[in-house]
Amino acid sequence: MAKDPYKYFRVEARELLDGLAQGILQLEKEAPARQVVARLLRLAHTLKGAARVVKQPGIAELAHTVEGILTTHREASGPLSMEQGSELLRLLDEMNFHLSTLESETDVAAEGLARPPAEGQVETLRVEVLLRTGTEMGVQLVAVRKGLGGADHLRNLTSLLLDLLAARPAENGAGASPDRVRARSIAEELRSGIENFHKSLGVDLARVDGALAEMRDVAHRLRLIPAHTVFPSLERSVRDAAQTLGKRVVFEASGGEVHLDVNVLESLRDALLHVVRNAVAHGLETEAERVAAGKSPAGQVRLEVERRGSLVVFVCRDDGRGIDVEAVRKAAVARGLVPASEAKSLPAEKIIALLHEGGLTTSNDVTELSGRGIGLDVVRAITSRLKGEISIRSDLGRGSTVEVRVPIHIASVSGLVVEAAGVLAAIPLDAVRRTLRVRDSEVVRSADRDSILHEGNVIPFLPLDRMLRRSGSAGRNHGGAWSAVVVQAGDLCVAVGVDRLLGTSNIVMRALPSAVEASPVVLGASLDAEGTPQLVLDPAGLVAAAERGRGAVADAPAPGRAPVLVIDDSLTTRMLEQSILESAGYEVELAVSAEDALTKARDRRYSLFIVDVEMPGMDGFEFVAQTRSDLGLRDIPAILVTSRNAVEDRRRGEQVGAQAYIVKSEFDQGHLLQTIRTLVG
Repeated sequence: MAKDPYKYFRVEARELLDGLAQGILQLEKEAPARQVVARLLRLAHTLKGAARVVKQPGIAELAHTVEGILTTHREASGPLSMEQGSELLRLLDEMNFHLSTLESETDVAAEGLARPPAEGQVETLRVEVLLRTGTEMGVQLVAVRKGLGGADHLRNLTSLLLDLLAARPAENGAGASPDRVRARSIAEELRSGIENFHKSLGVDLARVDGALAEMRDVAHRLRLIPAHTVFPSLERSVRDAAQTLGKRVVFEASGGEVHLDVNVLESLRDALLHVVRNAVAHGLETEAERVAAGKSPAGQVRLEVERRGSLVVFVCRDDGRGIDVEAVRKAAVARGLVPASEAKSLPAEKIIALLHEGGLTTSNDVTELSGRGIGLDVVRAITSRLKGEISIRSDLGRGSTVEVRVPIHIASVSGLVVEAAGVLAAIPLDAVRRTLRVRDSEVVRSADRDSILHEGNVIPFLPLDRMLRRSGSAGRNHGGAWSAVVVQAGDLCVAVGVDRLLGTSNIVMRALPSAVEASPVVLGASLDAEGTPQLVLDPAGLVAAAERGRGAVADAPAPGRAPVLVIDDSLTTRMLEQSILESAGYEVELAVSAEDALTKARDRRYSLFIVDVEMPGMDGFEFVAQTRSDLGLRDIPAILVTSRNAVEDRRRGEQVGAQAYIVKSEFDQGHLLQTIRTLVG
């Protein structure tokens, strides 16, 4: 495989060009500070030198030209002129074009791809491989730690041997024989060696565990980038559109600290480019029109990014003329979207909703920026692919708002970690107002809900275990007091009771699989080093559940039902099955191997085994067969969940004693739950 001589240059050059673009747009808007121009000169000079090192004279000369223009502006007292800004941005575009031609020389994959995948895709793939490797290593470490328990058995045997070899006076009065003394010495040395091995291996395992957890966290964060990384390209798009149309426009953006999956943000950038261009082309008036309407000469386009529960929302607002409802009405009739007779009676919001239809435009002329009606088509297509939604609002004469909402696939969250009924969960820190201790005597109980007095206000109080519908949790004794977290969503505050507060943590949250019907209080999940999910809670869901009060737990399962043991070496399957079962009210425990499951099954009573067939070591068939031959386990039903669909496999499942056989390719959540209810209620 040929070495890529431009691998690092491409990365550095893109960063330098982005920095230059941001700085040039800043210089166009305001009088330059000396340090701003000096920073841009350093960026241009660094780019020129790097280009010469990798023998790219074209880029080097263009960077040198940028240096020259910026040098003349070093002592300027006013902003860059539009002509200077345009020339500098043109030079950056030309360098970007040269940069795009420096393709990797990596050999084309055997699948016959015409060219190597984009660098971002390659990096994402590397991160996914790193995550998968880390998860599997975590699972293997669990197995090693279980095996470490065997050292305890050896240590006990050695102690027993030492007792047997203890020096005792012989019947004839003589002392212990030399052989017995030597054997005891060897046994003592053996016990000391086992203890040192056990201690050393335990320390090493803990160290590797910590390193794996750190690696997983770093790998997750590599997939997350802040939203502000797309702001420069959006501002550049607004600037170019305004210049083309002869309008004055100010672009502002906020919420750039929200982190998103790199692939999601890249797709959204393309959609948002069309949104901000539409705002300039269709929404904002010319300078003369704005002055005549009593507005400021320069129009405003503002982009706000925020996280709302399980969604990331991009809101683009302009202060322009708003949507011409009558023009949209006529265009919709002309395109045959609605009959003329119906169009007359449609309210404004229904007419605006027609803009979601493909190819609808109110522009009379076709330009580079408008007139074909495809801008919103692109936005709608991208949003739909990300399983999101788009909405449009307008206030005639005051502006329009386009809102793009997409689910959070993966996000970085600062959270307060709590424990309730044995479940670890994180509450987003930006929704936490206070933590406190609440005595039972301070809880005011009514027929509808419980409440406490907080800072002079009565707010609802509800234990988290009841929100999560954890079985067997209702009667736990909290020593007369709860730990409570005051959570705010919107204008409402509630107190959430928990068993313990475990501190704050920066976690990487993933959205739950679409097949999972999670509790409304669950926002997503993070994974620990062993691949076990930790819930991330939705502040709005917590507030809604506490506001509903006792009705929120009316359908909680009866206490005392034995838990279900899920046995699978696949992280994805374990997480999916656990989420499905817990959302249905079952208590769930997990095992990563059949051997691990047998140990758990002999330590605790379960109501059901859900078993994968293909696992390292003992497979699912053998696990079920062993439980059927064990008097203490034989009456616990077992369901085999496997990708194997052959008739002989199904027959073998029946022969070993499984009560049900579910094929993963035909997996249906409803069928699984119905099967479980049939077996255990």
